[in-house]
Amino acid sequence: MSEPLILGIESSCDETGVGIVRGNDLLANEVASSMEQHVRFGGVVPEVASRAHLEAIVPVLEKATATAGVDLSELDGVAVTAGPGLAGALVVGLSAAKALASWLNKPLYGVNHLAGHVAVDLLEHGDLPMPCGALLVSGGHTSLLRVNGIATDIIEIGSTIDDAAGEAYDKVARVLGLPYPGGPVIDKAAAQGDPKAIRFPRGLTARHDMAKHRFDYSFSGLKTAVSRWVETQQRDGIEFRVEDVAASFQEAVADVLTAKAVDMCQEYGLKHFLIGGGVAANSRLRTLLAQRMEAAGVELRRPRPGLCTDNGAMIAALGVQVVKAGLPPSAMDISADSGLPIEKVLV
Repeated sequence: MSEPLILGIESSCDETGVGIVRGNDLLANEVASSMEQHVRFGGVVPEVASRAHLEAIVPVLEKATATAGVDLSELDGVAVTAGPGLAGALVVGLSAAKALASWLNKPLYGVNHLAGHVAVDLLEHGDLPMPCGALLVSGGHTSLLRVNGIATDIIEIGSTIDDAAGEAYDKVARVLGLPYPGGPVIDKAAAQGDPKAIRFPRGLTARHDMAKHRFDYSFSGLKTAVSRWVETQQRDGIEFRVEDVAASFQEAVADVLTAKAVDMCQEYGLKHFLIGGGVAANSRLRTLLAQRMEAAGVELRRPRPGLCTDNGAMIAALGVQVVKAGLPPSAMDISADSGLPIEKVLV
């Protein structure tokens, strides 16, 4: 039996993505970003994102189809992000997927955006040994997962109780006078700074916090600590290097993310681990996680940075896993679910 051929549509935030995947082979991955339209607002504006999706979805779909060199009639199904994400943005992708599936008379699979960040690794490294651990870290989500089956059994072990890591990057960048989005610019600045210059706090790592939040994250306090430190220096007329602040902040984030990831692997006896989400492209996080996982005897899988950010390929890859697991298609009247929990892979 040939491997499933799935087209995936992603529109949960500010990237309009269409990917086409056959089994674990990536045939096309086209993305149109509306990031530049949000820069002057210092963050994603839902209405602007939704309008950008409307303008981009058809051209991106046509480009992906041409790149893959397949006829849409050959598809075994259409997968689409049903949540979590911005409600208006999700509706655009869902509407396009429903129209396409109906026109082609193909099954529709409304899937979980977060599970897609796990599935995308298969396109680069092949089948994933089970069970495995996963760290999903992005602008809106920071979660530690135990994956027993990509399409059938994902359990959230820990998550952020306030700001996500990517959100903290954006807020700290604003404090430092750096442009949005904060992740790439802080990463670049940190490369020229001293990560030991300032000892910023590591959230939820104190003994009393570990008892209740052993595998949870918190970045709100870190963001506030950076802001107050900068304000104090400026008030007292003390010069400082933005690069040192960026490096010290980034070290605090990477330290706590990786320490808790290793702890989870040891607690649950996991020998395989992967990282996904936009912040997974961060250079310090990737390096430190690799070092600590190797020391702990855990195999680490890291998708290339281009597959870490939101894209249609990850949704198509998840759709393949759903089909191979023999799960039933979604109904044509499924709705967008901005708060879809990770445990619900298929809507």
